[in-house]
Amino acid sequence: MASGKINVSVENIFPLIKKFLYSDHEIFLRELVSNATDATLKLKHLTSIGEAKVEYGNPIIEVKIDKEGKKLHIIDQGLGMTADEVEKYINQIAFSGAEEFLEKYKDSAKDSGVIGHFGLGFYSAFMVASKVEIITKSYKDEPAAHWTCDGSPEFTLVPHDKTDRGSEIILHIAEDSLEFLEEFKIRELLTKYNKFMPIPIKFGTKQEALPKPEDAGDDYKTEYLEVDNIINNPNPAWTKQPVDLTDEDYKKFYHELYPMQFEEPLFNIHLNVDYPFNLTGILYFPKMGADLQLQKDKIQLYQNQVYVTDNVEGIVPEFLGMLKGVIDSPDIPLNVSRSYLQADGNVKKISNYITRKVADKLKSLFNENREDFEQKWNDIKIVLEYGMLSEPKFYEKAGDFVLYPTTDDKYFTLSELKENLKDNQTDKNGKLVVLYAGNKDAQHSYIESAKEKGYEVLLLDSPIISHLIQKIEGDNSDVTFVRVDSDHIDNLIKKEETTISKLSEEEQTSLKTVLETIVPKANYTVQLEPMDSNAAPFMITQPEFMRRMKEMSASGGGGMFGMGNFPDMYNLVVNSNSNLATTILQTEDKSAQELLVKQALDLAKISQGLLKGEELTAFVKRSFDTLK
Repeated sequence: MASGKINVSVENIFPLIKKFLYSDHEIFLRELVSNATDATLKLKHLTSIGEAKVEYGNPIIEVKIDKEGKKLHIIDQGLGMTADEVEKYINQIAFSGAEEFLEKYKDSAKDSGVIGHFGLGFYSAFMVASKVEIITKSYKDEPAAHWTCDGSPEFTLVPHDKTDRGSEIILHIAEDSLEFLEEFKIRELLTKYNKFMPIPIKFGTKQEALPKPEDAGDDYKTEYLEVDNIINNPNPAWTKQPVDLTDEDYKKFYHELYPMQFEEPLFNIHLNVDYPFNLTGILYFPKMGADLQLQKDKIQLYQNQVYVTDNVEGIVPEFLGMLKGVIDSPDIPLNVSRSYLQADGNVKKISNYITRKVADKLKSLFNENREDFEQKWNDIKIVLEYGMLSEPKFYEKAGDFVLYPTTDDKYFTLSELKENLKDNQTDKNGKLVVLYAGNKDAQHSYIESAKEKGYEVLLLDSPIISHLIQKIEGDNSDVTFVRVDSDHIDNLIKKEETTISKLSEEEQTSLKTVLETIVPKANYTVQLEPMDSNAAPFMITQPEFMRRMKEMSASGGGGMFGMGNFPDMYNLVVNSNSNLATTILQTEDKSAQELLVKQALDLAKISQGLLKGEELTAFVKRSFDTLK
């Protein structure tokens, strides 16, 4: 029997481990299963290069609960340890077996899938256990060893009669951690952290129905076979080559990742790079509405198929945080407990790679099947628009595939838009005026007025569109975006020709005075405009600049001078060539004149969705009164 003290520089490291090293106690199982996986993969590698003269077979990792004995067992069939190796690796905390293995076999083991980077993972067991045992038998022809420690620096190391290869870790669960003896809790942890680890993990057994014999009679009762309950998928889709996967395989894996997602993803992007860093993964574009609601299911970060976190800030560009899927990289720098990222040059490189890969994929989808891409546009636009605003590298590439739809369901890229609109929508100053609507129904009359002129009207309705068009205008000095209801149509795209007013200057002054005494000054500025006599007599517009700044302020950032707090200001554009304008001017009865103005103003408000509450009630009553 051997005994001694664990070689640490601190007298008692275990309280420190428990308190500071690992913030979340539940990750002990992740670490121990990861160690078991490493031990198995190391053996696989050694057998493949002929160094281990044993049969690798089909090893599994088994997790067992002994509720009565208050013990949790993690059993592997990996390479095991000799007594000397236990002494070396377990009793000298500063020395990592995984690190030594990788150094010794650095040339041949680089693709072996070994997880381990830290020698401290094993000691996370003491967060939940009052005593830990290791029973281990090396693949080498040496006796098995039995190591025991109660959480103090004291340990015992004695021979054991174990004959089969591998290690068994036995945790004597502490009184304050008895939840880890519950089957549902262990299943939850294994599913969370170890769902895609490369070695099959057995957790209990399950009943599997046998196929019904062909000659079975009507009274046949289904027979069951008790089989190992393997809770993980050792070969998830991201570990395979894209050529080996079908569209159905990608969809199946999506639902394996997110069992509660019932909608199919729109498309996926398979990541696979081995220089200057290693990275694999699959990202999915889910269906998205126009709102920027937080996604419940996030991208999951793995390290050699071990789940780490769903907080991928820094690795995944911010705008892709709305996507779903998996990223796996052994080169992502984590702290010793694998719980958060450490600052590192690789992180930025990985982020840039993902941005470029996503942009390239979108471009190829656009080029290969533009019609399908257009059909999916409304479901993906918010992500791409956000990407254009937040990532300069993505913005550079976005011109090749970002679309601008019209109210008639035509789709243009920016360059196509310029080419198609230049002849008809260039104003007298040589600037291309792009008309757009934010709501097809609410701005219907304005859209129709524009279409009568032969103009195209875009439908831009995302919550961040004001920010985006501001950026596009900044980079394209010959283009301006104007919402179709921000002025009457002749003023939106000013041409050389002018319309002459039927009213004299004196009559226009009189009309404006009448209107300004009736129309509320706090919210409306009266403008007389000579338009076509068939155009709307009254029209409410909101200046483009004011409205855009208010929208930008409301959606976060860009609101200049606190404009988000300004009251809504509108222009009341009165067509001085309309019959109504003449009638108002010629009506001598002040009550009748006021009624005409109020009715016309309310009708204009209705066209903009501005007539509500008490004003709407009064309008309805007044309208019915005129029918009596």
